[in-house]
Amino acid sequence: MAEGKYLEKNDLKAPGVNMGSKEKSKDFKETWLKLLKYCRKYWIVMVMAIISAIFGTILTLIGPDRLSELTDLITNIFVIIDDIYNEIIPIGIRNRRNIKDSKLSDSEIITISIVGELLTIDSEKSFFSLLKREYKELFPRLGDRTRFNRTKRNLHLVISKIRGYISEFMQLYSNNIRVIDSMPIPVCEFGRAHFSKCFKGEASYGICASKKETYFGFKFHALTTVDGFLTDYVITPANIDDRNAVWDLCDKYRSISIIGDKGYINKRLTPELKGERDIDLLFLKRANSRDNYPKEVRQLLFKVRRRIETSFSQLTEQLNLNKVKSKSMLGFITRTSIKVLAHNISFLINKLMKNDDSMAKIKRLVFG
Repeated sequence: MAEGKYLEKNDLKAPGVNMGSKEKSKDFKETWLKLLKYCRKYWIVMVMAIISAIFGTILTLIGPDRLSELTDLITNIFVIIDDIYNEIIPIGIRNRRNIKDSKLSDSEIITISIVGELLTIDSEKSFFSLLKREYKELFPRLGDRTRFNRTKRNLHLVISKIRGYISEFMQLYSNNIRVIDSMPIPVCEFGRAHFSKCFKGEASYGICASKKETYFGFKFHALTTVDGFLTDYVITPANIDDRNAVWDLCDKYRSISIIGDKGYINKRLTPELKGERDIDLLFLKRANSRDNYPKEVRQLLFKVRRRIETSFSQLTEQLNLNKVKSKSMLGFITRTSIKVLAHNISFLINKLMKNDDSMAKIKRLVFG
């Protein structure tokens, strides 16, 4: 072919190949059956390859602008986490033995974990693959996934302390009203619970009131502000009554009002909270209750309670709190804590950036 000419059809021919032939294989069906039979033992690998191809296509469709936004998000979260970490974590933990040998800092590990939850990627393996493929510049020393997860679990108290710091900061700008509720966290399918070896002696059977079904796992009890920030939570076995968790949730509070649903109605609990902690427990009473609130008050209580339902919806639908994939209690506690921290740090960023797109303002407002 002469230099500078376009490729023509005949230029694509290779020795011994007739590109123009239209003859079909005589044993087409038999050939496909043999191919499928041969590939049967490799079906797991093939499925994984297909999933990877789909995931790669999605990233391509997302485009560079979306990836740039995710990069900004990762950077912004790291700035907040790292500043809080250096402010409140004791120097003995920050400079612990062998810390300099770690490929990632504690703040980087916590940030990566938060972003993984925000992206709703349940599989840590898939998330690690994404980081190595798309974010090498941000985390050039990502290292081994097993070691990463082990270090993350060991940081569960640090994660809890950072979450507590953000919670205290946000409560400076909230009133003295809290909303209380609970939600189920199954740890396995109900039919497999009897055979499951995970969480033996820790999880239990309980009733999911909204779905009217029995499940095996835990119960997540929480307090939120009236605008939806999750201030406190406790995890109990699924068979623990909601009213029994109130005291643990309110341990640090005095002189506040808590709004709950009818599941918190108890003749002893309400006066005891008032007498010991000066806490008013208000709840949406049953419609036929003799001492029900006036209509205006009921409407207000219902409106406020809707806020915690929205927060719970975000925790389950966006952060998969009801699908915590862990095989140990420590892993379960750590993953749950990270999901709550992811929710709260998103709330913080959205709150502070309401009228300003600058992340510099977030740092200025939080740290002065």
